[in-house]
Amino acid sequence: MIAPAARAGHAPMRLWTHDRWRFPLPEHHRFPIDKYTLLRERVVADGTARADEVLEPDPVPWAWLEAVHDRGLLERIRGGTLTLRESRGLGLPWSAELVERGRRAVGGSVAAARFAVEHGVGMNLGGGTHHAGRDFARGYCLFNDVAVALRVLRSAGLAERALVVDCDVHQGDGTAHLLGGDPAAFTVSLHGARNYPFQRIPSDLDVDLASGTGDEAYLEALSGALDQAIPHAQADVAFYLAGADPWEGDRLGRLALTKAGLRARDELALDRLRGSGARVCVVLAGGYAEDVRDTVDINAATAAAVARRLC
Repeated sequence: MIAPAARAGHAPMRLWTHDRWRFPLPEHHRFPIDKYTLLRERVVADGTARADEVLEPDPVPWAWLEAVHDRGLLERIRGGTLTLRESRGLGLPWSAELVERGRRAVGGSVAAARFAVEHGVGMNLGGGTHHAGRDFARGYCLFNDVAVALRVLRSAGLAERALVVDCDVHQGDGTAHLLGGDPAAFTVSLHGARNYPFQRIPSDLDVDLASGTGDEAYLEALSGALDQAIPHAQADVAFYLAGADPWEGDRLGRLALTKAGLRARDELALDRLRGSGARVCVVLAGGYAEDVRDTVDINAATAAAVARRLC
C-alpha cells in the first residue's frame, strides 16, 4: 500500500478512467469490462490515489482521431456501418456507447501523456488499444490511443521523438502500422510468438517469446530490447503498454510470468525509461484472467509503481 503521505513533496497523483461509460456485451463475452470499475476502486482502497485524484476524461474530438485514422473508417465507426468483416475483426458489438467509451479512453491517454510531460510519469487506467491501425479497428481496439496522444503532444510542441514499449502479450500491429514510417518514433513489441495477431505488421523491434516463457527469460529479453531501443529512440516521451496478459493464469496469454515477475517488469521498464530522460505515459492494454480480480491485482501494482515515481 502507498499511503498519500508517502508522496509528500511530490506532484499530486492523477489517474484517468472511463469505467462509467459501459457498453452492452453478450453474456459471457471475454472482454473484461468489469475490471475498469474494480481497478478504480482498488487504487483508492490501496491508497495509491484518493477518489478525487481519479479523473474522468472528456471524449476526444473527432478531428484528433481523423489526424491519425482513415476518415472512411471513422465514418463507419461513427455511423455504425462497419462491414461484417470489420465487426468480426473488432470482436465487440457496435453501439453508440462503445464509440463514446472509445473516445473517452483515448482522452484518458492524452490527459495522462500531458501529465507525464509535466510530472515525469502519468497513467491511464485503460488504453493500450494497439490493434487499431490507420484503416482498421480490430482485437477489441477501436482507436489507437497512443498514436493519437503522440500526435496531440507533437501538435502542442510538447514532444517530438517517441518510444513505444509494448509489453502486452499480443504484438502491437496497429501501432506499428501507424508509426512504422515515422523517423522520430521507435516501436518495440515484446509478445508471445504463437499468439494473435497471426499476420503481423513489423514493429521497429519485435521480440517473439516462446510459449511458457517465465520471469527470468522475459526480464532478460525486455532488458535487451531496452538496451537497443533507448539509445536509438532518444525519446522525449515514452509510452509503456503494461499488459497484464503475460501472466501465467491469463486465458489468452500463453506465457508464464508470475505477479512478482510482472511487478519486476514494471519496475524495469519505468526505471530504464525515466533514466533515459523520457517522460513516460503508462497505459494498460490487455488482461484476461479467469478471475478478473487477478488482472486487477496486476494493474493495481502497475499504478502503485507509477505513483512511486512521480516528481
